[in-house]
Amino acid sequence: MTTPYTFAHNAYAGVLAKTYAHLTDGEESGAVANVAGRIMLLRTQGKLAFATMRDSTGEIQLFALAAVTQEFDEFVKLHLGDWVGVTGEVVRTKRGELSVKVTSWVRLAEALHNFGDKWAGISDFDLRYRHREADLWANPVSRRSLARRSELVRSLRERCWAAGFMEVETPMLNAIPTGAAARPFKTHHNALSSDLYLRIAPELWLKRLVVGGFERVFELGRVFRNEGLSPRHNPEFTMLELYAAYWNFDDMMAFVEELVAGVAMDVLGTTETEYQGRVFSFAAPWPRRTMAELASEAVGEDVSVHTPREHLAALLASRGVEVHASWGAGRCLAELFEATCEESLWNPIYVTEYPVEVSPLARRLERDPELTERFESYAAGRELSNGFSELIDPVDQRSRFEEQARLAAAGDDEAMQIDEDYIKSLEWGLPPTAGLGIGVDRLAMLLADEPSIREVIAFPTLKPLRD
Repeated sequence: MTTPYTFAHNAYAGVLAKTYAHLTDGEESGAVANVAGRIMLLRTQGKLAFATMRDSTGEIQLFALAAVTQEFDEFVKLHLGDWVGVTGEVVRTKRGELSVKVTSWVRLAEALHNFGDKWAGISDFDLRYRHREADLWANPVSRRSLARRSELVRSLRERCWAAGFMEVETPMLNAIPTGAAARPFKTHHNALSSDLYLRIAPELWLKRLVVGGFERVFELGRVFRNEGLSPRHNPEFTMLELYAAYWNFDDMMAFVEELVAGVAMDVLGTTETEYQGRVFSFAAPWPRRTMAELASEAVGEDVSVHTPREHLAALLASRGVEVHASWGAGRCLAELFEATCEESLWNPIYVTEYPVEVSPLARRLERDPELTERFESYAAGRELSNGFSELIDPVDQRSRFEEQARLAAAGDDEAMQIDEDYIKSLEWGLPPTAGLGIGVDRLAMLLADEPSIREVIAFPTLKPLRD
């Protein structure tokens, strides 16, 4: 049978189920539908055949009879996984199954790899992620999770628009790795005969747009960090970054909690849900605690950025954390918080007042210049967002970049480089501004109730197959 170039598809399984829910057992609708999808189950009973066809909205039964269905003998030879286009009347069988009574049909594509009899999903890890196209058909939960991610992205974009933010695009190839502290991916531009780096974050580009007069901007796009693979990390992932002139970090925290709670309502219809079997609430407001307060509670004594570096290092060493010679008290405090607190933060919470040492782009806290007006939100034991009042002083910014360069020279491969173009942009004048980055993939994990980031990325990064 020759496969056609097109099919006049005009009906979907999910829509038919709702439209004809009123049909009683054995009743015919009189309506003819053209449906298309994959054959997932097929069974023959003499001159009758029943097939389960799955499309993007759900499943419907195909009811074929030798006396009615054209090329019936070929229909019963279909492979599991074959794509078919079917024309027939919508009926409900005597056993109560909504069906399309097949009059004519055509095979649209042949599946050369069998999905398997009575298919119940793919469990093989390698097959699931290397051939996600098969996984998405075999495992409806996989399709649901990616569909939920799509709804999340749409909601984020629409809510940013509604709040007066303009969507922009900034370069993914950069002359220097900048915008965040992380190890970059490096490539080479042949025509320019120069090395370039995939962007770690669009932050500095976006703030240059604020300098240029766009008071509220955002970008939803890919960023790249040359790090390991884990249930929470993929080397390329999606970030929402936005910047608002005249805001500070308090304004941004108020915006973030309303944004995320609103997205949860859009996607789930509620702010109260379960994640991995535990009750979870996105409802605003979210509590706010300083890093020093949380770390002090965890270790059972008062610690802060002003605690002697040697004592903080000893607390880290007692917990099995290797302390690098280049770390000051601020970095030690941040590492102590990460080692003792992160995984216990379940419902959304803001951790505030990060040390200057780990916040090279954030504005200093007025009452304590060793701290910054920076926050990170945590949920289900992982970082969800990062934001701060932006450092707008070009002199202080150069000093921070120079400290990052010192760390890089000492062996820190995640330290930032000096970005002269960005410093010059600050010299043109950046008004008081607050910025934000939200990990879209991690938020998608929460909304889809998935334990691994791989489940909410269509094609996650995998180790290459070896011969």
